[in-house]
Amino acid sequence: MALMLSIEPARLKDLLSGHSIEFSPNVASRDYVDTFGNTCTRIIAPPGLIEMRNDFLISDSGLPDEVAPDARQIEVGDLPDDVLVYLLGSRYCDTQKLSDLAWSVFGGVAPGWQRVQAICDYAHQRISFGYHHARCDRTASEGHAEQVGVCRDFAHLAVTLCRCMNIPARYCTGYLGDIGVPADPAPMDFSAWFEVYLDGRWFTFDARHNRPRIGRIVMARGRDAADVAISTAFGTAQLVRFTVITEEVKTRAQVSQAA
Repeated sequence: MALMLSIEPARLKDLLSGHSIEFSPNVASRDYVDTFGNTCTRIIAPPGLIEMRNDFLISDSGLPDEVAPDARQIEVGDLPDDVLVYLLGSRYCDTQKLSDLAWSVFGGVAPGWQRVQAICDYAHQRISFGYHHARCDRTASEGHAEQVGVCRDFAHLAVTLCRCMNIPARYCTGYLGDIGVPADPAPMDFSAWFEVYLDGRWFTFDARHNRPRIGRIVMARGRDAADVAISTAFGTAQLVRFTVITEEVKTRAQVSQAA
């Protein structure tokens, strides 16, 4: 099995506790870094039930996602070489099927931040969220047609429309707790959002929530969900239970207890 359950390497400096994946029964594991810079873990899973756990404490700025209305869209010819891949179609981001739509809807919107925000607004309004709508093989064009999905479908649609408009966009997955917003009564899950390349750097957008959020902890980035699957089994494997808990720790006493 290949697992993508570690936080991004750039956030390791923010850890206030240990961060390691534990297995029961205990199995040997080793980490490697994939082509997108994500930390991946390899194991040979024995027959029967295997449990994987991680529990850590991390420091965050407490600031919401940055908003930069003046961020410019960069011409394709001026983009860095390693960014070009995020303009291409991918497994779930079928740009060829949505290109005409994208240009008809967003061609008249000012390039840059305004255009990305218009795309984010469109995806947010187009898709109705519901966990019962989850489907592991839904593409962006199918999500657009079906108008239902989960956070990955919002992200795939927005990423695809950005790429159609020559805006580099990449898919992100990670932790997102209910910090600064009303608590969601539904069970927690990993969240999906996206980043776009404007003005020479990457900015965070979230088509599902469509508002700046606090406390995003990135686990992995890629072209789409296929690049950042939390587990990939090379053989038969059935998911029995899955629990994600992300909680804000506010006081020094809580930090000391958690650490």
